[in-house]
Amino acid sequence: MRDGRRSRSFWVLAAVFALFVMFLYGPLSAIVLLSFQGPAGGLTFPMTGVSLHWFRALFEQQRVGDFKGSFLRSLTLGLVVTAITVPCALAAGYAYRRGFRGSRAVLYLALASMIVPSLLISLGIGLVWRALGLDATWYTSGLAAHLTWTLPFGLLIILAVFNRFDRSYEEAARDLGASGWQTFRHVVLPLIAPSLIGVALFAFTLSYDEFSRTVLASGVFNTLPLEIYGMTTNITSPALYALGTLTTAFSLATIVAALVTAQVIERRRTRPRPTGTAGTSS
Repeated sequence: MRDGRRSRSFWVLAAVFALFVMFLYGPLSAIVLLSFQGPAGGLTFPMTGVSLHWFRALFEQQRVGDFKGSFLRSLTLGLVVTAITVPCALAAGYAYRRGFRGSRAVLYLALASMIVPSLLISLGIGLVWRALGLDATWYTSGLAAHLTWTLPFGLLIILAVFNRFDRSYEEAARDLGASGWQTFRHVVLPLIAPSLIGVALFAFTLSYDEFSRTVLASGVFNTLPLEIYGMTTNITSPALYALGTLTTAFSLATIVAALVTAQVIERRRTRPRPTGTAGTSS
């Protein structure tokens, strides 16, 4: 009797999960299918032929804009934001472990940056850049706008990591004569490395997909989200769907690479090391 109830519960939960997945990825699957239409294809079903025509059209600048340039700008910006966010969040997490005057105010300011509407942040940064007589560009004011979004998230993640970190590992290392740097390098860093990869992935994806904090602070050159928005206003072809397919594939590949890297680090950290007997001879 119980087995029957468990079986029914399993299938009910499986059906709910399947509906949830369809709700999330149903529209995306339609975009992916329509991106493979033939040259005479339109924006709706039914499909007219199957080809890679609209993927090739993406790289024709006179047809759909500067897709390659906007992608490289978003990729570069995401990598720079990640390179800044990870060490800054780690340093801030260490500072909060030690405690400092005004730490609560700093935390509230970080949370405020997440709560304030992103468009206002973008507008404020753009105005500050103009007041200073500087040109707003994606690699200056745009970078600053993205950091107001990624740094608070990175700080919160690191605080959560250190909140459950067992300090006894550090104490044991110091008892064995390790210096502060050695303790961090050989004890703390390997333990929190998967979490740092999570911070890096979070920072990169937030920057790569950011629109509202970029729109008024990036200057004349578009990042990829801004280019996609521009395409929705002047492109009425499946090239827009092809762009959505490529960017989605890139995002998924980035996530998979980060997860695989974290898994490899975790396995290397937990793998038992071979022990030998020193000074033995045959």
